[in-house]
Amino acid sequence: MDLFNSETIINLLPGDGVVNYYGKILNQERSQYYLDKLLNTIEWKNDEAIIFGKHIITKRKAAWYGNRNYSYTYSNTTKQALIWTKELLELKTIVEKITESQFNSCLLNLYHSGDEGVSWHSDDEKSMGQNTTIASLSFGAERKFSFKHKLTHESVSILLESGSLLVMKEATQTNWLHCLPKTKKITRPRVNLTFRTIIPL
Repeated sequence: MDLFNSETIINLLPGDGVVNYYGKILNQERSQYYLDKLLNTIEWKNDEAIIFGKHIITKRKAAWYGNRNYSYTYSNTTKQALIWTKELLELKTIVEKITESQFNSCLLNLYHSGDEGVSWHSDDEKSMGQNTTIASLSFGAERKFSFKHKLTHESVSILLESGSLLVMKEATQTNWLHCLPKTKKITRPRVNLTFRTIIPL
């Protein structure tokens, strides 16, 4: 039986978008292998944002990789993509096979503990086009991930396991916000990869 038969993957959202959770697509041993590799081979840098004119440097670290040096602007700051590492290409191939989608870039985030998170936002930048597909792969500490409808404020949450895949697509970014809430209970690091398709402007 095909574990990832699309008919068996349910939509976590009640409407106005599609979020599919595939669960663990990598076992514990492979997940730990990739976590170690990503922690030690990615060119991590503290993420930056300009909010209400104030330059913020986050505790969270980030990195941006792609097929070529795509630029990606969010929170009023711009990143230039680095060239794929061996491990990122391996993971990209796995994710593309499961999702039957193609991606040309990946934004990575490193959360050192539960003290670091991301507030409510949508990944709706013009450079990704409308109704984009984003594949989110998680390694390390299990973390709660939440969605909130922009108009009704209805919310949905899920616990993202290490080695798990979550896919946001169709009108999700238009109609829903998402966040990674902070928590004092988590002391281990988490690495998250979001595979995306940038449309060169």
